[in-house]
Parts: sequence; C-alpha cells; structure tokens
Amino acid sequence: MTKKTTKTAGTDAGSFTALQKAEQDGTLTMEDKLRLLFQLQATDSQIDKIHLLRGELPLEVQDLEDDIQRLATRMENLQKEIRDIEKDIAFRRIDADNARGMVTKYETQQSNVKNSREFDSLTKEIENQKLDAELAEKYIREFSLLLKDRKENMEKTREAYEERKKDLEMKQKELESIVSETAKEEDSLQRKAEQIHSQIDARVLSAYRKVRNNARNGLAVVTVKRDACGGCFNKIPPQRQLDIKMSKKIIVCEYCGRILVDPAFEE
Repeated sequence: MTKKTTKTAGTDAGSFTALQKAEQDGTLTMEDKLRLLFQLQATDSQIDKIHLLRGELPLEVQDLEDDIQRLATRMENLQKEIRDIEKDIAFRRIDADNARGMVTKYETQQSNVKNSREFDSLTKEIENQKLDAELAEKYIREFSLLLKDRKENMEKTREAYEERKKDLEMKQKELESIVSETAKEEDSLQRKAEQIHSQIDARVLSAYRKVRNNARNGLAVVTVKRDACGGCFNKIPPQRQLDIKMSKKIIVCEYCGRILVDPAFEE
C-alpha cells in the first residue's frame, strides 16, 4: 500500500536538489559519483551497526555502576543505623541494670527504716525504679526487633551488591571484547569513508551529512525498492525510476529528501 504523506523534503531535500544540475566536472561521471555516495552510505551504515552493537553495553555498564553505587550507599546507611541501634540497646541495658541495682539498694534500706513514712517513701522509689527497668527492657525488645530487621535488610543488600558486581564484571568483559574485536574493523571503515570523502564534491558531502544526521535510520542514500523510496517508502513514478536507473544526475525523493540510486548499485 502506498504511504500517503505530504511533501516534507524542505531544506534537506533542497540541499540535494540544488546540486541536481551540477556539472559532471573532472574525470568522474555522475554514475561514478552516485556510486561513491552509495559506497559511503554503505560504509557509514556498517560503522553505525558497530556503534549500535556496542551502544547498548555502555548503557548497561553505566546502569550497573549506578546500581552498585546506590547499594553501597544503602549499605553504609544501614551499617550506621545498625551501630546506632546497638548503642541504644547498650545504653538501655545500662539503664535497666542501674534501675534494678537501685531496687536492691532501696529494698535493703527498707530493713533499717525507723518509721512508716521512710518505708513508704522507699516503696515509692522502688516502684519507680521497677517501672524504669521495665521501660528500658521494653525499649530493648523493640530495638532488638528493629536491629534484626536492619541486619536482614543489610544481608539482602549485600547479596544484591555482590550480584551486581559480578554482572558488571561480566558486562565489562563483554564490552571490552566487542571493542577489541570491532576496533580494527571500525578503524578500517573510518579510513575507507575518509578516502571516499576526498572524492566527493564538498557541497554534495555536506548535503549528504545533513540528510543523514536528520534521518532516523541514518540513511541519506537509498535504492528504489518495489517502486518506492527505500527510505520513506513513498511510491516513485515510472519515469522518475527510469531517470534514477540512468544515473545521469542526482535525483532526490520529493518526500524525504534522500538521494535515490539504481538498485543495481547493490549488486
């Protein structure tokens, strides 16, 4: 089905359109120039594939590094909280021991009181100290439960941290392997692209780069596929297809602004 769109070639198409009437100066024919552009596109597309293959891994590595940092920070915070809770428990135990010690002391003093008033006063102090001891024990129980929860959380966080570290190590090795395997190929492709650059008119090269940068798939030069533009898939009239096949001038898609070349260039 023909894709119904309005003509949106705009300035991008205009860049190539302005070159359609360029003279075939030098020793290269227009077909030679079009083939060079097609070769450049093929080379750039291969470089794009290498970057795409590598492109996911750096993001994954970065995500893992962020996770590891987050988990490390969480472990530090949990460790501090655990230390604070342990200190609170230790202080409460001291409070409980002191309160029980005062109970023993006041009970001993009750044996030597001279009147009921002193006895009642000591009895009240004993009750207060017992309440203090009970309150301290209550805090100890609550803090102990909280301490258990934080230690369990700490263990889970540590396990996640170690797991992320293993994942990171694996992804880093995978990335290093891909970079190592593709570095030579990418370098070779870059040199090839530079050689082609030197043979292409500066205005054409500038227009090519402009369209390529604006294209979602990085395609500035495409062949005709099933009577349609290989970039935007809009139908191309038969006469225009014939002109493209002749390769006598630069022809651009009136919808997307890409350079259209003969499918035979792919052979």
